[in-house]
Amino acid sequence: MLRTADEISTLDFSSELTFKTTKSGGPGGQNVNKVNTKVQLIFDVKGSNILDDEAKEKVLARLSDKLNAEGHLQVTVQETRSQLQNKTLAVEKFQAMIKKVFERKKKRKPTKPTKAAVRKRLDHKKRRGEKKQWRRKL
Repeated sequence: MLRTADEISTLDFSSELTFKTTKSGGPGGQNVNKVNTKVQLIFDVKGSNILDDEAKEKVLARLSDKLNAEGHLQVTVQETRSQLQNKTLAVEKFQAMIKKVFERKKKRKPTKPTKAAVRKRLDHKKRRGEKKQWRRKL
């Protein structure tokens, strides 16, 4: 049973998330050389107990570019100097990605151009044609 984006956002994935930390590049001075601030969140989509089979297939299809060779979803964050802040940002980013997978796109309502727009387009075409006609040799 596929779920809606609202239902997905209420689920608690924390028991199925694993984190890896490594040294981060960028600003931080000596802190960069000493503390592992870069956080990599890993979620095993295929081994998840929270998602049903249909939901797993949908996640695997829509987020295929974010999966590693084992089929695990990876989110990497190194925006701040703090490991804890990067961890919370990674979780937020993960939840937003999962929620986006299950959002339904609005159906497009086909519309017709207005009479004024059609008239304007045709007038412009006619003027362009006349301009080109004057360029021809007599």
